[in-house]
Amino acid sequence: MTDAISPRDFRAAPGTADWRVVGDGARAYFRTGDRGAGSFAAGAALVAAIAVLAEQAGHHPDVDLRYGGVGVRLISHDVGDISERDLALAREISATARALGLPAEPAAVQSLQIAIDAVDVAAVRAFWRAVLGYSPVEDADLADPRALGPNVWIQSIEEPRPERNTIHLDLYLPRDAVDTRLAAALAAGGRLVDDSNAPEWWTLADPEGNEVDLAPWRDDSEWSA
Repeated sequence: MTDAISPRDFRAAPGTADWRVVGDGARAYFRTGDRGAGSFAAGAALVAAIAVLAEQAGHHPDVDLRYGGVGVRLISHDVGDISERDLALAREISATARALGLPAEPAAVQSLQIAIDAVDVAAVRAFWRAVLGYSPVEDADLADPRALGPNVWIQSIEEPRPERNTIHLDLYLPRDAVDTRLAAALAAGGRLVDDSNAPEWWTLADPEGNEVDLAPWRDDSEWSA
């Protein structure tokens, strides 16, 4: 028995308005940059409060403190996805941020994955594991053991495709942010390569053909681990 929860149920639960579910868990961003000289200290206060909550819950998020804000990622590694524990901690973190006067900025949330097409998946994975110093994982093929860099996904193909780039980016975005990002990318000279999978994801290319998938599908998925 597992306490995994679907992104759709997570988002529908009370107290999660600050959070969005992207490729690597539930994320929130709390802005401190409008506090001027006190921005970093305000963020540090939130981080300290999150540390207390995490210890009390026995469940520890990834926290990124920057001058302009604090990013938080919640995921339960034992289920490979978000869980009821993440839901409970998300509510507590949001309440703490509000008490500290730090607003959430859901549109700032995203996660990035590097996708590599390969005929010989094992050989390609071995190379990237060595050169990046990454560790193999079930759900993303390779991951930074320090949780600092993007995941790498090795996608199996039957034969080489010389007519297109074999490396592309997967950018997971909130459902309510993807239209704005899509429009901005097209206005910046990008082109729509494939929308046959929309509204799950759109494939775009830059002016020289390098591709990215804008993928909001995780944010409202009904599936849990």
